[in-house]
Amino acid sequence: MSANGKADTTILVVDDTAASRYALGAVLRRDGHRVILAASAGEALVELDARHRAGDLPDVALIDVGLPDMSGFELCRRLKESPRTALVPVVHFSAARVAPADRCRGLDAGGEAYLTVPAEPEEIQAVVRAVARGARHRSDAEAQAGHLTRLAETILDVQSARCPRELADAAAAGTDRLTHGPAAAFILGDDGAMHRGLSRRRASASLPDDGAHEAVARLVLRIMSGHVGVRSTFAPAPLWPPGFFQPEPSSGTGGPEGARLALARSREGSAPVCLATPSYARGNSPDTGRLVGRLAHATALAAERLLMYEMERHIALTLQRSFLPAHVPQVPGTEVVVRYEPASSDTEIGGDFYAALPTSAGVLTAIGDVVGHSLGAATVMVEVRHALRAYCVDESDPRVLAHRLDKMLQRYHPDVTATLCLAVVDPATGRTRVSNAGHIPPLIVSDSGDATYLEACGPLLGLGLDRPEPTEVLLRPTDRLLMVTDGLIETRGVDLAVSMEQLRTAAANAPRSVTALCDTLLACFGHDRDDDIALLVLGLTGNR
Repeated sequence: MSANGKADTTILVVDDTAASRYALGAVLRRDGHRVILAASAGEALVELDARHRAGDLPDVALIDVGLPDMSGFELCRRLKESPRTALVPVVHFSAARVAPADRCRGLDAGGEAYLTVPAEPEEIQAVVRAVARGARHRSDAEAQAGHLTRLAETILDVQSARCPRELADAAAAGTDRLTHGPAAAFILGDDGAMHRGLSRRRASASLPDDGAHEAVARLVLRIMSGHVGVRSTFAPAPLWPPGFFQPEPSSGTGGPEGARLALARSREGSAPVCLATPSYARGNSPDTGRLVGRLAHATALAAERLLMYEMERHIALTLQRSFLPAHVPQVPGTEVVVRYEPASSDTEIGGDFYAALPTSAGVLTAIGDVVGHSLGAATVMVEVRHALRAYCVDESDPRVLAHRLDKMLQRYHPDVTATLCLAVVDPATGRTRVSNAGHIPPLIVSDSGDATYLEACGPLLGLGLDRPEPTEVLLRPTDRLLMVTDGLIETRGVDLAVSMEQLRTAAANAPRSVTALCDTLLACFGHDRDDDIALLVLGLTGNR
């Protein structure tokens, strides 16, 4: 609205009668409107097309019903059918066609109102103001709906983040989407670590240094000290360090700029979150600020969950690594080599384990995987491995060992299952007895270029099912026994049988030594895996 309280809008008047056209224009200008005049439907369409390209469509179109080249009803219909002009409200007017049926035709064509002329100037002005006001309210409501839609989409991206780094990137991108300007997101971890995300629109010549990050961390902690919830504030330079955003293009100073901050913390003691935009950003309106505040709150809730998971993962990894020795004990007459590769830091902790233990009947090799990816799976893995070590002190039959582990899981972890392959090898004779519980069977790799899976199968541990007799095979001095977890070869969307055949082929063509076989298979299959990888290879050396 203008200062005198009258609408400051643009009106398109379409009338083929010059006197009427200019009279309407004069009435509307007196009410504070800008006026565009067109003498035909064709002129109106050309004018609208040009203004659409310039992003300056009129607020209301006042259209005579009886135009010479096209009826006002048809012109209205064409405007409403085009996405470019569908939101322009139309007021029909006529001095001749004043019957109720004509008014109905105008409304059915998409018009917002119908004027009978001649009419008092005050009536014309009031109708145009009312139509413009209604259109403005609809536009505001649609813009608000668009903002809320973008907020919902952004919060979905935030909630889908798998780690704090992804979360910071998603929050920065979402702030950019809401404000239509550069943005930065900061998440402060409990250990003092800062996770930062910068939107693509930032376009700074160089990244800020460590001192700038420390300054942001101090500022966030000071603002959020003792505060829970959402806070919005302005941080002027030099409180806000330079480097995160370019200086305002129109300032010409090249000096540092302040930033508008939306900060949030989900609860006392949890990680604070800061979403920052430069002070000159066009989208820094109160309404947009409230939306960014909601995004900051959603980011803080997601950060609490992810940082707790990061801590749990660190504990689980520490637990898992501490109970998986880098070197296994060597039994005379055998050479055993293991390789263990954890999954990437963005994936969940697994329950893979391996062991090589001396028994009264020879060396016991084991490889397995507790089903699931969690701290719980890692702790059960430790229990299974230690139980196996205890049981094999006075028992060497792999079937009996598997049976005891099965009963242990049923009693203490009834909801947990695990895969396990056990092999007892007599170094003197090469006699090998294998008991398999739902795991990939071992491969016998010979020096002649052959590799064969043993026909050893059985139900998973934890199900309480009967176990078949062990599979027996005689290892020759030149053979190698290969045992792996499925993390080495399992690929989403690829049948496991296909992956097992690829492993068999690669093993058959690998170099002869035990160590080279492990390293070759890791080089072939161990890249960008979503699960932990464990390999164990045993070879006979005689009594040397």
